[in-house]
Amino acid sequence: MCSSDLTISGVGTPGAKVEMANPDPDWIESNVWNDLCVLGGLPAFKDFPVKFTESLVKWKRVFDSIEPHVIEFPAPYGTLSGLKRLCVLRCLRRDKLMDGIQLFVIGEMGQKYVEPPPFDLRACYDDSTITNPLVFILSTGSDPNKDLLELAEGQGMLDKLKSIALGQGQGVIAAKMIEKGMTDGDWVLLQNCHLCISWMPELERIVEEMDPEKIHPDFRLWLTSMPSKAFPTPVLQNSVKMTKEPPRGLRANLKTTYLKLDDAKLSLTDKPMAFRKLMFGLCFFHALAIERKKFGPLGWNVGYSFNETDLDICASQLELYIGAYDEVPYKVLQQLTSVVNYGGRITDDKDMRTADIIVNDFLIPKMLSDNYKFSRSGTYFSINPDPDAPHKSYMEYIDSLPLNPDPEVFGMHDNAAITCAMNEAEDNCAIIVSLQPRVSSGGGLTREDVMAATAKEMEKKLPAMWDLEAVSMQFPTTYSECLNTTLVQETTRFNALLKVMHRTLYLFQLALKGLVVLSAELEAMGNALFDMRVPDPWVGKAYPSLKPLTAWFEDLVRRLVFLQTWIEQGNPPVYWLSGFFFPQGFMTANLQIGRASCRERV
Repeated sequence: MCSSDLTISGVGTPGAKVEMANPDPDWIESNVWNDLCVLGGLPAFKDFPVKFTESLVKWKRVFDSIEPHVIEFPAPYGTLSGLKRLCVLRCLRRDKLMDGIQLFVIGEMGQKYVEPPPFDLRACYDDSTITNPLVFILSTGSDPNKDLLELAEGQGMLDKLKSIALGQGQGVIAAKMIEKGMTDGDWVLLQNCHLCISWMPELERIVEEMDPEKIHPDFRLWLTSMPSKAFPTPVLQNSVKMTKEPPRGLRANLKTTYLKLDDAKLSLTDKPMAFRKLMFGLCFFHALAIERKKFGPLGWNVGYSFNETDLDICASQLELYIGAYDEVPYKVLQQLTSVVNYGGRITDDKDMRTADIIVNDFLIPKMLSDNYKFSRSGTYFSINPDPDAPHKSYMEYIDSLPLNPDPEVFGMHDNAAITCAMNEAEDNCAIIVSLQPRVSSGGGLTREDVMAATAKEMEKKLPAMWDLEAVSMQFPTTYSECLNTTLVQETTRFNALLKVMHRTLYLFQLALKGLVVLSAELEAMGNALFDMRVPDPWVGKAYPSLKPLTAWFEDLVRRLVFLQTWIEQGNPPVYWLSGFFFPQGFMTANLQIGRASCRERV
């Protein structure tokens, strides 16, 4: 393998990519310009890279703007339709893509389609029958038990609600419970079906054999389960499916909480005004605790599953202590909230300190003052609700809040939102790509043609494996040259990756021609190539990377060029630290070389 054979242009790029030099690398990153050139390969944007280069100053204003999804683009692209604007935004400012999509949906369909509706379990119950199970699809931070208990109480079925948590040996008990429930008209709740996989075929049989003529009209079968391939498909198809996820955004969190309240619930205790204001502070703290997870380690070191139960307990304690004391015991409420209730889920000491600091902004005497501000902008503050209609006052204020909160309300810099916004945009783009049709229309290339062309091009550009024995002989292990060991180790690791790539690319092309069986692994690999994702067999042998397929392949080739140059020309004057498979080994080798030099001088 020689370095001159390693070219890295345009691997897997769909369409006729425009080849132009980056007009201003000082502010246009290479991946951004590459995306813009790929965009120029589309008929609607065939002159875009040229026009972009001619209006660099104006486009830089868009790039530097706080709200690039709102401002007008430079001519002649100022009148782009919503979807085309999103294409440009995806290339130039990916962190604002989701905000742009939100505006696009509002403009095309209406505001209600970007605001999650409240969870209505009663409506789901009304849609069910005695032979249709009601399935809760669980997600992190969701707890449907409280909603089910409230519904059972409203329907007069609280005493007839029978529940069991499935697990090893619980299947027989569950079957008897269902049999008795069908006779007596009970509600039967089977929790965590995904933990009792072996009993799922029996559950499928029970559901399929349900005879409406022999079942009590009050009977209902409730099931909860995490997403699982073992869950019976016929049961899922015959059921009313529900999922309850924590609402996204401060506004949505606050609105979901206050939709369950009313004037009576906001007028408890003999100090109703203090209770209302501190209750709002408590709800705001709960929304912050949930929303901080989107910032990753900047929000919480560990992604905790805070849910409504934590808030309900804190609200009950708030009502109790305000009514029991003449003066509001703020310190007690702070400790109960941050250390006991929410702190019971927190396992990291830094996160515990963070919770203490945040709660100290809300459960304090300032909450009772007029318009106490929660952030520098003053957008979020403690309102003075109408004494005669407090619930309406809070709902109107919540509706006036922005859909997407700025990081400043979390006490963070604006840049804190960039990473999570880009990750969210990437995830949603991946979902959109996965929903593409699997057949072509209009005489274009078929899906198989695209995958075959991509695999063939990558196989052509992929270098051969190194002769490890020759490399080991050329760079033997010696005490004075520890970097030789690093080179041998790196080539060994990259050889393992190259072996998998050569094998899978070769077999996949044969499978498309019908010469070998298209296994599940090869089919998944083809889907990944079509979606521009790194196939799982490669990920398992490769170094950690978040890049899409084209950028990942180019990066791989650059790493191989670096190692090949080292093999051909000896130790390089400059080492590409992040290009190593295992950079720690390189640092250790340098440390050993330094120690050897010291011993020689002594």
